[in-house]
Amino acid sequence: MLFFDLDGTLVDSNWVWVQVDTEFLDRRGLEVTEAYTEFVSHSIFPVAAQFTKDYYKLPESTQEIMEEWMTAAQEAYTCHIPVKPHARAYLEQCQRKGHEMALLTASVPDLCRACIDRHGLTPFFSRLIFAQELGLEKRDPRTFAAAAQLVGAAPEDCTVFDDGPANCVSARAAGMRAVGVYDPFFAAAEQEMRLTCDQYIRSFAELLE
Repeated sequence: MLFFDLDGTLVDSNWVWVQVDTEFLDRRGLEVTEAYTEFVSHSIFPVAAQFTKDYYKLPESTQEIMEEWMTAAQEAYTCHIPVKPHARAYLEQCQRKGHEMALLTASVPDLCRACIDRHGLTPFFSRLIFAQELGLEKRDPRTFAAAAQLVGAAPEDCTVFDDGPANCVSARAAGMRAVGVYDPFFAAAEQEMRLTCDQYIRSFAELLE
């Protein structure tokens, strides 16, 4: 079983959340800190909202924070976010070879579906698995164990494609093979990922036959 992440792996979308976070905090006269970015970049939506509320001591409810984020990101996911170069070609290659594929993402379900439907990627996947619906974060190995169980696969028979360093570490801790995928958002972690992943690619072109 092949598990693909969405944001930063199959689609070029991490910039959206950088923009959303910056504008959200700018409106409140607050600054994005390294500690804030490190936490929310690996979090599911409700956890990120609660952290934001607590970290910046905001009066808004977590629901209000999430709704503001959703409004800010909606147009990008439905209209602007592109598929990363050669990602579709690699999915097509895997499909031709008979590999079963699933999407395993921390992305907001509605935004994810809008994006992959727009690009015609939905038919590639036998299952869409959302960390948010599991109530787990992808830096938690239990997320990957749960995903394997959902598709009826043994972890050792699974390969994860992900741009997140912590996610790749968690996938390996769950007994899966991890392929790190370059994304500018995590560029500083490239050497770390080359050491911790089973394989690291700068582009899906490297995997095309």
